[in-house]
Amino acid sequence: MRDSRPLVLHVMYRFDTGGLENGVVNLINHMPAHAYRHAVLALTEVTDFRQRIQRPDVEFISLHKKPGHGFWLFPQLFRLFRRLRPTIVHSRNLAALEVQLPAWAAGVPVRIHGEHGRDVTDLDGSNLSHQRVRRFYRPLVQRYIALSRDLADYLQRAVHVEPARITQAYNGVDTQRFAPAEGGPQPIPGCPFDPARHWLVGTVGRMAPVKDQLMLARAFVQLLQQRPELRERLRLVMVGEGPLRAQAQALLTEAGVAELAWLPGERSDVPAVMRGLHCFALPSLAEGISNTILEAMACGLAVVATQVGGSADLVLEGQTGLLVPPAQAQGMAAALQALALDPARAQALGQAGRARVLAQFSMRAMMKTYACVYDQLCQQQGVAGAKTFDV
Repeated sequence: MRDSRPLVLHVMYRFDTGGLENGVVNLINHMPAHAYRHAVLALTEVTDFRQRIQRPDVEFISLHKKPGHGFWLFPQLFRLFRRLRPTIVHSRNLAALEVQLPAWAAGVPVRIHGEHGRDVTDLDGSNLSHQRVRRFYRPLVQRYIALSRDLADYLQRAVHVEPARITQAYNGVDTQRFAPAEGGPQPIPGCPFDPARHWLVGTVGRMAPVKDQLMLARAFVQLLQQRPELRERLRLVMVGEGPLRAQAQALLTEAGVAELAWLPGERSDVPAVMRGLHCFALPSLAEGISNTILEAMACGLAVVATQVGGSADLVLEGQTGLLVPPAQAQGMAAALQALALDPARAQALGQAGRARVLAQFSMRAMMKTYACVYDQLCQQQGVAGAKTFDV
């Protein structure tokens, strides 16, 4: 028998470790299975990250696209859409926006595009070429989903999208998987530092230029130079893989503090890492809505983040954490010093952050937003089988 559930085809440039992809995983894993089927299309490749999706009925497709605009892929995409017959094509970020044209040509009833964060080549959204591309595809997109107030404003101001066609949808976090450790931070498997003796500040994420972990490494070095007494207990944990990992390690080694930092590469046990920290730092140059900030807050950690993109939507200055200017190591060092010298304050900020996540950034709230968008647009297009459901 033919499966009558509407199919949602999630399209992105690459399906690999990252906040955008983690949001797709959460959406598929937590959306009620009776309502929609799902498939994942990567214009380049699908990696082992696919194993995080727990549903067995999800199809994964890789097109191995070469760099540059993918006009030559349009016939293949057209045939693919005709074969899959998705009810919804949901593309994400500029690199996948081009699929909206073959989706429209193939008669896909519902076409959604999500803006998840800034590109490293367009940190402030001022790139006119990017704006023109988004305006070109604008008539083909029926609904935009913006992950932050900053991105929603960008769509209205720079792309000229009507507010009625924009839905703001914050990421959700699994507050059972990401929760504080009972009795305080616990040792991280494989980590040489003891949270009972050391005060651990950590970060988790791709070690790529837009995440700017080098700034955090410089801030750590500066803080130890300014307050040498902190060498006894202050430690740095930087989890993630990417081109900046070796550079960060070299920077720390040159400064003579390599033994006070741990850079293990990518880890699959992020909740265990979070539960071993006392403070979470995010030094990004650009962000949409950071999954790792939400995960850290859910684990009861004070957060020190750069004031970029949607980070200020999550971190309330002086209430759940501290916000600092981007690309300024001295500001990050000052914020970390304030919390390292006042652990009780850091703990109070973390507790407030956990409460904020439970109240406003639950997985249920995210599911409800996406479900309402999917249901509403399906009903508007008269798609059989689509129905509103309680999440």
